[in-house]
Amino acid sequence: MQTILGSGGAIGIELAKALKEFTSEIRLISRNPEKINPTDELLSADLLNRDDVFEAVKGSSVVYVTVGFQYSIKSWKANWPPFISYVIDACKKHNCKLVFFDNIYMYDSNYLDGMTEETPINPVSEKGEIRTKIAQMIMDEVEAGQLTALIARSADFYGPTIINNSMLTETVFNSLSNGKKANWMGSVNFKHSFTYTPDAGKATAILGNTEDAFNQIWHMPTASNPFTGKEWIETIAEEMGVEPKYQVAPKFLVRIIGLFVPIMKEMVEMIYQYDRDYIFDSSKFEKRFNFVPTSYIDGIRKIIETDYKK
Repeated sequence: MQTILGSGGAIGIELAKALKEFTSEIRLISRNPEKINPTDELLSADLLNRDDVFEAVKGSSVVYVTVGFQYSIKSWKANWPPFISYVIDACKKHNCKLVFFDNIYMYDSNYLDGMTEETPINPVSEKGEIRTKIAQMIMDEVEAGQLTALIARSADFYGPTIINNSMLTETVFNSLSNGKKANWMGSVNFKHSFTYTPDAGKATAILGNTEDAFNQIWHMPTASNPFTGKEWIETIAEEMGVEPKYQVAPKFLVRIIGLFVPIMKEMVEMIYQYDRDYIFDSSKFEKRFNFVPTSYIDGIRKIIETDYKK
C-alpha cells in the first residue's frame, strides 16, 4: 500500500496517476478524497488530527506528503510543524518510508541562479523559515537512523487542470484567456523556472519506488534555459492567439494590493524570487533516471489544449 496525504492538490493528483505504474494499492487521504484510479482506496481524514494521521498511514509501505495548507504565514506556523511531527511519528511507528514534496523557499536568495540540492540554506522569508524547520525535522530523523525518508523539491510549478494552485496560471494563463493583461511581479526581465506538474508526479512516484533514492534530497525534473517573465507572457499569448499585454507589479504595489487582496499580502515577502534570475537545476534526477523534462513550449501547449480550448 502506498498512501498520499493531501491527494486532491495538483501534485497529489499527478502522483496518483503515476503510482499506478508501480502498484494497484493506492490510498488517497484528504478531507474529501476522490478516486484518480479505479482501484484507489479512499479515506477521509483531518490531517491536523494526530490520531487521523496515524490511522491514515497504517499499513503503508510508502507515505507521500503533498498536502497544501492555506497560503498564509499564520496558517503555516500553526499547521506545518505539528502536522510534520505527526507524520514522522506515524511513519516511525508503522515502519513506513516517507516522501516529502517540498519547495525552495529555504534557499539563500543570493544563490537562486542555478539552484541545486547543495544550494545553501538561508531563508529570507517567514515562510522560508517554516519550510527550513520542517525539512530539518525530517532529515534529523533520517540522520539519527530513526526514519527512512527523502525530500523531493520543486520550483514554482505549472501544468494542466491546476485550479488556483499556480501563480503562472492565475496571473498569466487565466488573465490572457479572459482578454485581460497578464500580471507579473517584480520584473519581467529575469529568467524563472517552472516545474511541470505531470513531470513532478512521475518523478515523485519513481523516487518513492527506488530503494537507493531515500535519505537524500532530489530536485524534480525541470526544463533548463527558462524564459524571462516577458518571454513567458509572450509565448503563452502567441500560443493562445492573443496580444501579449501585461502589467508589472513592483513590491510597493504588491504591498498596496495586499491591503485588499489577502493572497497578494502573502506574496510581498516572496517577491525576491522575481527580482533576480530563478533557475532550477534538476540534473541529478535527470542523470540518475535518464529523464527528459517536458519542454516549456510543450507544457504551455498542453495546458492551453487541456484548459483553454473552447
